[in-house]
Amino acid sequence: MNTPPQPGTATARFVASHSVLTLDARHPYVAKSLVDAQEMHRTVMSGFRGWVDDGSSDARAQMGVLSTWSLNFKEATLILVVQSKVAADWGHLPKGVLREAPHTITADRTFRAGDTVAFRTVVNPTYSKRTTAPGQEPSRGRRVAHTNPAGVRKWCARRFGDGNGSSGDTGGTTSPETISVRMLPSVSSATSHKGLKIARAELRGTLTVTNPAAFVPALTEGVGHARAYSCGLILTR
Repeated sequence: MNTPPQPGTATARFVASHSVLTLDARHPYVAKSLVDAQEMHRTVMSGFRGWVDDGSSDARAQMGVLSTWSLNFKEATLILVVQSKVAADWGHLPKGVLREAPHTITADRTFRAGDTVAFRTVVNPTYSKRTTAPGQEPSRGRRVAHTNPAGVRKWCARRFGDGNGSSGDTGGTTSPETISVRMLPSVSSATSHKGLKIARAELRGTLTVTNPAAFVPALTEGVGHARAYSCGLILTR
């Protein structure tokens, strides 16, 4: 779906489908998705039946499906935003789940080096914690989550630059101190993925695109871990 830049150019084109769903948070189907991360994943993927073979282990990645959601307690609504390489069909959702018709748009934007964009993303901010026993070679370590804003900003420096001119691996740069960090409740699953627990943080800020050829894949593929569980989608304006 992307138009890769030619060597020597400083632009890249981003194309994707965006669906915005307003769901009734009191409906049992939605309530189950809110308490089980695997059910939320199934809700998101229900819009993409038939595009890949049943049982494909990387179906989400093949179709570029990313999502993020927010809950409005006062209005009892769940706002679900889904990005994909292919058009979604939400006709399989149970009757009464949608408060209004899905809003679907095609995002089509060319980014240039030097562009400044505002962004929002919910991420799973993790790092590798090495556990080396005496006399043994250092191991790769296990992945653990940052649990406070200071730790999340360290994660941001790797992904979005350190504010001193270096770019992160998303192809953009910003100062971590300027990014608004809000720690969110973790999500988990007690059914088919028992033991699953995903730490989350919401990031809001602005960044400068330094490498469009890296920035567009970050938008298309997401950033960080737990992208199957509504983490990693970068929304820009």
